[in-house]
Amino acid sequence: MENQVKRLSTILCRARDGLAIIAVAVAVAAPVPLHAEATPPVPLAILKQRYHRPDAVPFPPNNPFSAAKADLGLSLFFDPRLSGPATMSCGTCHNPSMAWKDGLAVGVGSDAKPLARATPPIMNLAWGELMMWDGRKDSLEDQATGPMIAAAEMNATLPEIMSRLSRMPLYRDKFQSAFGDEKITPERVSAAIATFERTVVSGKAPFDHWIDGDEAAIGDAAKRGFVLFNGPANCAACHSGWRFTDDGFHDIGLASTDPGRGAQLPGVASLMHAFKTPTLRNIDQRAPYMHDGSVKTLAAVMRHYATGFLQRPSLSAEMHRLALSNQDVTDLVAFMHTLTSQDPAIKLPTLPTTEEEG
Repeated sequence: MENQVKRLSTILCRARDGLAIIAVAVAVAAPVPLHAEATPPVPLAILKQRYHRPDAVPFPPNNPFSAAKADLGLSLFFDPRLSGPATMSCGTCHNPSMAWKDGLAVGVGSDAKPLARATPPIMNLAWGELMMWDGRKDSLEDQATGPMIAAAEMNATLPEIMSRLSRMPLYRDKFQSAFGDEKITPERVSAAIATFERTVVSGKAPFDHWIDGDEAAIGDAAKRGFVLFNGPANCAACHSGWRFTDDGFHDIGLASTDPGRGAQLPGVASLMHAFKTPTLRNIDQRAPYMHDGSVKTLAAVMRHYATGFLQRPSLSAEMHRLALSNQDVTDLVAFMHTLTSQDPAIKLPTLPTTEEEG
């Protein structure tokens, strides 16, 4: 019997490298709480290697990093004058004190009306691919000015924004430092904001210290949760790598009529109701959850994935009903808590004034 289990484990590992310890589910008759002494069929040392952080932040060749450009992007990100009524900045919704979200179920526009979707987190997007919940923007540069000119969001126009910025001597100086001359254009605004956003990187969390060798960094419940996460619970199928996202789009069976990625690619049936996999870094600071803010707690998220999702043709093939026990849910949530880092507070910029104000 032992040889059969080993052979089956080998087959499953080759079929899905990201779920190498799924043989835990085969070795028992039904999902049961894992114990601290449980040993996964793949050594934890090998599994941990899949979650090591990269050494450097990547910047694209067409928008390389410079301190002056990041500083300009910081000011622009937090400047409410980039909205039509001059009352709302990028940082209004992407609040650094709330893990770069807003704590709301769905975002709110400059007219105080609710939007259709939750504010997505922006941390670690330097490694991201398609942007937005539905992937309609292909880079941070492409995305940066979108909310500014969206009527339901910041409700400005690009000429209006450029005119405002051009009337501020300090902004002219900042553009000079960042780009070599004072010319203020939408492309430069986007490049500067994207550069700043790539510097928004979550710091080391207890989980990182654990995979680096500090066994005391996380508790036994979190360690059991890590095994569940990578095995029977199947979380790592989508929440993979050090950012805990595959950057893919999946229908996870929420009771929503929003087509998600399906609106961008209507000919692909599997992308109907599919949304981008969000990072799990600092996840316990970002309630409520899902693209529509419909799930209030992490425990409720676990139960949704176990038995709470809708069956429909576009449902992700990774979604399977699970018999998670209360202990399993507790352990998974304990693991999620270890992904939160104590990041230093962002020092908000002193914003430039207009020539009239000066």
